[in-house]
Amino acid sequence: MQDNKLAADEARREIQHESVKAQVEGDVNAEIAARAERTTPAEAQKMEQVAGEFRGKAIDEVVVTEREVERARGMARVSQVIDYIFYVIYALLAVRLLLALMAARSSAGFVQFLYSVTDPLYRPFRGIVASPTAEGGYTLALPIVIAIIVYALVHAGINGLLRLFAHRKTEI
Repeated sequence: MQDNKLAADEARREIQHESVKAQVEGDVNAEIAARAERTTPAEAQKMEQVAGEFRGKAIDEVVVTEREVERARGMARVSQVIDYIFYVIYALLAVRLLLALMAARSSAGFVQFLYSVTDPLYRPFRGIVASPTAEGGYTLALPIVIAIIVYALVHAGINGLLRLFAHRKTEI
């Protein structure tokens, strides 16, 4: 019986507490709203000034961000062109390596064309290491493999530099 009275009393107090709390919140909110409606001309001017400063900062930030995005787009386009050039180099050198592995006749027109196109790319690596040759003229042209590896490293380095220039700087 006493537990029921204690529980009922506690429930009644909680309801009173919530009622008082709601009334105080309502009074405070009404006071804030009334105060906000009664701004003085000096306060209104100050609010306009602060709002103008925020607007100016937001516009400046948008302009800076747009410039950074445009620069990043330009760098991305340059990176795509460089990627394409290096992929063509890889493909040409890989075809030359395959032709050497298959002992293609050097008198064939395509082979002569490919050798003339890839010679400037291959010449710096020629003679670095010996190219093992099997019976029948099949050759593993290791200098071509080295050339492809070196070009891949140069490619990665150039793309890394482009990422440094295109990276967006953030300020806090």
